[in-house]
Amino acid sequence: MKTLLLTILFSSVSPLAFAENPAQKAETYYQQGLAAEKAGDPDAASAAYLAALKLHPGHANARYRAGQVKIHAASIKSGATEAKIGSVMIPVYKLDNESVQDAIDLLSIAMDKETDGKIVPNFIIEDPKNRLTDVKVTMNLKNIPVKAILHYLHTQTQTKARYDEHAVVILAR
Repeated sequence: MKTLLLTILFSSVSPLAFAENPAQKAETYYQQGLAAEKAGDPDAASAAYLAALKLHPGHANARYRAGQVKIHAASIKSGATEAKIGSVMIPVYKLDNESVQDAIDLLSIAMDKETDGKIVPNFIIEDPKNRLTDVKVTMNLKNIPVKAILHYLHTQTQTKARYDEHAVVILAR
């Protein structure tokens, strides 16, 4: 009889012990928002933060992150673009006295080949004063991520990059 009563008691209490309260559900949504933000999806992040706030209006972190996502949505997307592009590994990248435009074109071709056309960024060179016209690039690199190639390119050519949602803009310094 004692065993029967304990079984009934535990079977009725167990589901309640595992049920999430609104604050716990809100925290789950908040964590999903952080993950979406890190993945570069400000829309999904914002939706998750707002869901957290609907369940628990006093969730200060969700309120703060929702505001930050609203302010910085474009940079969140561009950060994801930078990470996606930068992580592509190029087995061989060899240039011998090439122009900046040719260096960028060859990098784009290498990325297209390595990702089977899945990651092919738009590269734009902004050089209104024609500082890069006569600049030549020489590199001989193996098994290197695109992020490092771009770093070396910027070092040799005195350029920098701006990552937009739809393009990588190479700017003359």
